[in-house]
Amino acid sequence: MQSPDTDTAAGSSTSRSASRERSQTTAPAVRLIGLSKTYTGAEVPAVDHLSLDVHDGEIVTLLGPSGCGKTTTLRMVAGLEIADTGAIYFGDRTIVDTERGVSLTPDKRNVGMVFQSYAIWPHMSVEQNVAFPLKAHKVPRKEIPDRVEKALDLVGMNGYQKRPGPLLSGGQQQRVALARALVLEPRVLLLDEPFSNLDAGLREQMRIEVKLLQQRLQIAALFVTHDQVEALGLSDRIVVMRVGVVQQQGNSNELYERPANVFVRDFLGKTLLFMGKVSAIGSDARISVVLDGAEDCTVSGYSTLTDDLYVGKPVQVAIRPEDITVVPATSSEVPEGVLGGVTEAALFVGERYEYQVEVGQQSKIIVYGDRHEHTREGGMVWLRPTPGGHSVWAIEADEPDNDDTD
Repeated sequence: MQSPDTDTAAGSSTSRSASRERSQTTAPAVRLIGLSKTYTGAEVPAVDHLSLDVHDGEIVTLLGPSGCGKTTTLRMVAGLEIADTGAIYFGDRTIVDTERGVSLTPDKRNVGMVFQSYAIWPHMSVEQNVAFPLKAHKVPRKEIPDRVEKALDLVGMNGYQKRPGPLLSGGQQQRVALARALVLEPRVLLLDEPFSNLDAGLREQMRIEVKLLQQRLQIAALFVTHDQVEALGLSDRIVVMRVGVVQQQGNSNELYERPANVFVRDFLGKTLLFMGKVSAIGSDARISVVLDGAEDCTVSGYSTLTDDLYVGKPVQVAIRPEDITVVPATSSEVPEGVLGGVTEAALFVGERYEYQVEVGQQSKIIVYGDRHEHTREGGMVWLRPTPGGHSVWAIEADEPDNDDTD
């Protein structure tokens, strides 16, 4: 029998899922259609015909390197940049339609935005910062104290109303900025790298708090970051961008386990590439590959190039470092299903060891090992990859250019 707490949690989860399903049967909270923006003097668009839906109760993250167009997209939704082409809808309401010359000003869009710098006014107290949007929108004076109190309560800052802005910590400033974005009860919440100025521990805490708050409010949120951990942990869907173009979108597992192209594969997490030859092609499109230098080591995965593959074709297999177990070689007998290698460097990084290993007929790779089982430098190790769940790629696939800049 489930405990009352478990029942409550399950009910809450079911409620959120049902709410999201209902929202997706109606118009999305945000719909972007063919949105484009080219800055004066630029040779390529900052955003190139981007289309995207964000539903109520959903966090959608725009992820990519600097210069990929994610912040420009967010600013077009907020009304801080003017789109060259395309349309933006909030539900059934037209916000931007370049063909008809429609572009509502930011104050008419009903969005809340949290900036990277928080933008807390130092000459104002906490309550004055949060009340500012209400006064700007001419909310009746008698309603303001109650709405400020509710917004501060949402972010755990009640009791700080009179504290001056300069006396707030980074985490407190972030909470005040979030309260100020929510006080007008916006249709859409826009988050522009809001955790980037926080230390690592506080970033993790605030990610969880924002996720729980967003689920509680069931508000549509569009989040911008270049931090993969933030994107993977916080998002219902991730949109990976490069040079203004969407490369792939889906949930965290889909993008991490089944990248659509080389750029997405190498941008999300760390990837090790192993040379091998196709040994079998299953009816379920699963590709089996024997790794070079280890006849008994066969792994399997999927490929976007199934029509071009055949048994015996040389390929690359992308394997995540966490999918390889490092086993010290205690004898000369080679176990089944492993690659042999020599440890060139061993680095203790706290929760694990990181090893650089020279693998015969493969390149030097960096793998992770158990912090309780140290393998000495210069020692022989066996690398045992998980048998499945990898991706298979053509050797001639172009390497991505990750040097995009603002």
